[in-house]
Amino acid sequence: MAKDWLLLFPERIRALLGGLPAALLDKLEEVRVREGRPLEINYSGKYHFVGAGGSLTQLPGEAYKPDREDAHRLLDLISNHSLYTMEEELRKGFITIPGGHRIGLCGRTVLSGGGVEHLRDITGFNVRIAREVHGVADGVLPYLLDRGRQRIMHTLILSPPQHGKTTLLRDLARQISAGGRTREGARPGLKVGIVDERSEIAGSRRGIPAFDVGPRTDVLDGCPKAEGMMMMIRSLSPEVLVADEIGRMEDAEAVTEALHAGISVIASAHGKEVSELARRPGLGGLLEQRMFERYVILHRAETGMSFRILDAQKRAMLLVSPDMQAGAGGGGHA
Repeated sequence: MAKDWLLLFPERIRALLGGLPAALLDKLEEVRVREGRPLEINYSGKYHFVGAGGSLTQLPGEAYKPDREDAHRLLDLISNHSLYTMEEELRKGFITIPGGHRIGLCGRTVLSGGGVEHLRDITGFNVRIAREVHGVADGVLPYLLDRGRQRIMHTLILSPPQHGKTTLLRDLARQISAGGRTREGARPGLKVGIVDERSEIAGSRRGIPAFDVGPRTDVLDGCPKAEGMMMMIRSLSPEVLVADEIGRMEDAEAVTEALHAGISVIASAHGKEVSELARRPGLGGLLEQRMFERYVILHRAETGMSFRILDAQKRAMLLVSPDMQAGAGGGGHA
């Protein structure tokens, strides 16, 4: 994908980032802009400050420090000069822009009725750069196929933040929608419905996905997951539902409704191990009822992304290391 995300930044920061080596820019995951403090980047799980001319340093004193003008200009650019139209995003603490890039925000909260109404005096930004990686699901998808019934098994993808859940979901949606070939013959494409609450899976712009999510995929953009899944079930007849970062009770109820309607669900959640989910009110019930037939647990090392696949009884079926995955032509992370 073209480095259009560079245009998000004010001119001085854009010039510094543009001075980074091209190979590093291709791996860049986060840019952290904090007013009056060092400019920081994250790539492949490594953190560095950015100095003059795009040089990298571990010393905060050598780094460029964005000033108030940089912060105001960045906020102006990411809000498309209309901050007042983004009140809901400001209440949630992040803005998702076309291309699926998500910007986390820090500043002073304004409270109303004991809850956060919106943010003001915004001085901290975490720009998370979204990318699609075709083929990252190659090693996972065969274990999610129920070939006898020509369906996708109910699957939960699990990992800590920034380990590749969204990237994997996106490629699974693409491959399931497009169909393909297996050793047993042709695998027909299925109707896929994506409930993209944070606009990160499809990266839609004016309702049109910026990422390739497949030819038979419908996207509900910016819609709360629970409500969106029910809308999909009632009106769009998906064969597979895809949702990112479930966890609330209403999410679990919508997943249960989909499963009872005969719709396959592929969802993701934060966590390191399946055992952690049992303590969460929503997800714990789904686990107790054995709603999921497959669990995919992601882990990122310096050399790439590894994953484990467990069956419905949480027994290990497969372990793929970064080296094995690279050899198979897959790989990548969000």
